[in-house]
Amino acid sequence: MARKQKTGRPAPSAGTPHALGFRMPAEWETHAATWLAWPHNRTDWPGKGLLVQWVFVEMAKHLQWGERVRLIVRDSAEQKRALKALLDGGVEPTRVDVFVHETNRSWTRDSLPTFVVRTHRRQGESPRQHVVEREVAAVKWHFNGWARYPDWELDDKTGEAVARRHASQVFLPATGMEKKKKKKQRRVVLEGGAIDVDGQGTLLATEQCLLSGPFPRNAELGKDGMERVLYEQLGVSKVLWLADGIAGDDTSGHIDDFARFVAPGVVLLAQETNPRDDNHRPLESARERLQGARDAKGRKLEVIPMPMPSPVYFAGQRLPASYANFYVGNRVVLVPTFNDPKDRHALGVLAELFPRRTVVGIHCLDLVLGLGTLHCSTQQEPLAGPRR
Repeated sequence: MARKQKTGRPAPSAGTPHALGFRMPAEWETHAATWLAWPHNRTDWPGKGLLVQWVFVEMAKHLQWGERVRLIVRDSAEQKRALKALLDGGVEPTRVDVFVHETNRSWTRDSLPTFVVRTHRRQGESPRQHVVEREVAAVKWHFNGWARYPDWELDDKTGEAVARRHASQVFLPATGMEKKKKKKQRRVVLEGGAIDVDGQGTLLATEQCLLSGPFPRNAELGKDGMERVLYEQLGVSKVLWLADGIAGDDTSGHIDDFARFVAPGVVLLAQETNPRDDNHRPLESARERLQGARDAKGRKLEVIPMPMPSPVYFAGQRLPASYANFYVGNRVVLVPTFNDPKDRHALGVLAELFPRRTVVGIHCLDLVLGLGTLHCSTQQEPLAGPRR
C-alpha cells in the first residue's frame, strides 16, 4: 500500500520530479534567463504585419540587465534581422543568447517547458564548508496548439529541444489509458499560461481549460487525476480551481489572463465592475472562490483587485486585453498597457506589490491582436548553480 503524505495524497511515483525533490518555483524567484521567440507568423496580427517585433525589442531592452535574454529564431537570416532590430532598439548584443530552431508562433509561455528546481548540499573545499546548489530540470508537456489550431508541431519540437539543451534532465509527463484492453501512454497536454504557482505548493488553474470547457486539455483524467499529475510533476500539494477564463481568450481559460500570485498567500485578481460586461460573471465567481480559500500552507488568501481595461475589439472580435498578463523579471515587471485611462492605475497597483522592481508599461494594442500579450510571450528559466 502506498505510503500517505501529510497532504493525504499517496507518495509520488518513483522517478517523477516530485519524488526526486523538484518543485516549480514562483515567477519572482531568481531567473537565469527569459526566453523569447522572434515573431514571424503574420497571420497572428492581421493588418499589422510584423510591427509587433518592436514589442519584443522593448521586452528585451528592459530585461537585459537583470538576466540573460534567450532568443529563438528560425534560421541565420532571421537571426541577423532580429539582432539588428535589437541593437537599434538599445539591446546589448552580449546580453542575448540565440537559439536557432523552427517555430510556428512566438508564444513561448505555452510551448516551452516548465522549469523545475531542487537544492542539494555538497562538500566544499574544506571539511566544514558545504555548498548549497540549485539544479534546474524541465517538465516538457505536450503542446497541441491549445487543442484547436493545426499548426503546432514545430513549437512542440522547439520546446523539447530547449529542454534538452538547458536542463539537467527532462521529464515527459504521460498517463496510461485503457484502449481495447491494452494500456497505452498518452502525453499530458498543458500550457504554461494555464497554471500559476506561489513556489510553496499552491497552484491556480481553471476547470474550463483543463477539464470541462469546449477544448479541455485533459478531460479524461478528471479533477483528481489532473491534480495527481500536477502534484507529481510540479511538486504542488494544493490546486485552487477557478471556473472560467475571460472573454476573447482563444486558449479557453488560461489563468494568466486574470488571476496571478504576486507573493505567497497573495493573489492579484482582475475585476470587471460593469455587470453587463461578459467578464463580470466569471471574475466575480473567481473572487468568491478565492476569498474562501486557503493555500498549501493553510494561509487564508489575500485577494487584491486589479482593474480590467475597457473592452478591446478588432473586426468585431473581443480580444483578451488584461493587465494580469504581466511578467515578473529579476529587476523589472513588464505590464501590458492599452492606451486606457486605467493603465496608470494598473501600473500603480503592481508598483506597490513589487517595490524592489521597476514596473514598466509596454504598449500592447498591436500585440493583443494575436490573442496574447507579455506573459504569453515569455518563459522564465530559473537560475542554477551555487546559492549564497
